[in-house]
Amino acid sequence: DTFRNVVGLPPKPLSLRSGEFWALQNINFEVKRGEALGIIGKNGSGKSTLLRILNGIYPPDSGKITIHGRVGALIAVGAGFHPHLTGRENLYLNASLLGMSNQEIQDRFDAIVEFADMGEFLDAPVATYSSGMTVRLGFSIAIHSNPEILIADEILAVGDLTFALKCYRKISEFREKGGTLILVSHGIQLVRNTCQKVLWIDQSQIAGYGETQKICDDYEAHMLGKASDSYGEGKSTINNDPLTRITQVEFLDQNKKPSPEHRVGDDLTIRIHYDCQRKVNKPIVTVALANPENIIAIANYSTFDQFNPDSIEGKGYFDFSIPKIGLKPTEYRCSLTLTENGDINNHLDWHDRAYSVRIASNGTTSYGIFNPFPIWSHTSSK
Repeated sequence: DTFRNVVGLPPKPLSLRSGEFWALQNINFEVKRGEALGIIGKNGSGKSTLLRILNGIYPPDSGKITIHGRVGALIAVGAGFHPHLTGRENLYLNASLLGMSNQEIQDRFDAIVEFADMGEFLDAPVATYSSGMTVRLGFSIAIHSNPEILIADEILAVGDLTFALKCYRKISEFREKGGTLILVSHGIQLVRNTCQKVLWIDQSQIAGYGETQKICDDYEAHMLGKASDSYGEGKSTINNDPLTRITQVEFLDQNKKPSPEHRVGDDLTIRIHYDCQRKVNKPIVTVALANPENIIAIANYSTFDQFNPDSIEGKGYFDFSIPKIGLKPTEYRCSLTLTENGDINNHLDWHDRAYSVRIASNGTTSYGIFNPFPIWSHTSSK
């Protein structure tokens, strides 16, 4: 195949040899000027291959791609850097590869260096850079090449929080100026907040394409369904006192009936059963819910909520009640701890992300991870 490409011969008929497979098949989509398209899917589904085809790195074996506008690619940022050249030298080299003229590079040099915040390391060999420093320089070069279409593949997977926030602001400015964004990311919340449409690729083919919130919801439900066996339902992570245990956890609906699924806006009660074969003085119970991206959506200590029982002994339960739950629809992992003597670090029993509860949509749309169900009003001065 390589020889036929070199001499300009057409490829052989599109039949697979033994051990070969289609990296992408039957992929069709359109992105209009000024739109943002998110591409999601598990590892190995073909997302990065698609971006490389869009950027001209790989030619498609069949079909065609039509692009109008100057493309800037943030695919494996910094991969084209020469490790033995300095950051300054690589800046000129990489910017030239992105189509910038020598005059354009000189005009934007200071802005690129300032955004990357390289400081004294600009004249050090790239081989001495950390992965985060390399990404900072690569992103800065690419975003200052003034592309009309920005293709990004997990560009912020490394790098510190401060730089990540700068990148988000820069991408927002790019979008406000009418730029088109094609974004591959495993950060579903980033895709939800950035993109107008989403393309979900699974096993090299389209599994979903359309409105962002629906496709992301379908993708999360699919991935969580496949991962449900790994939740370790009811297994204690740490038990420092065999005489005091959390024995059962129930997720109750507004009728106080156990249910694995609860709708946004409904009442939710987490009932925590315990069995203490000795007296536990000044007990503290903690409850936390984490979303699939491991972001803690809820974390409450009973003492912080002014709930201070003197002691517990024998069997019983605590109820942690949330009226009108406003969490974003997805599946959450629940962590629980039981401590005593007013010390939140004195764990008697600790169940770390040991339980799962699903929050389902009630038909409304919310872009944040929490909906406070605000009360709106309007007053006119006229």
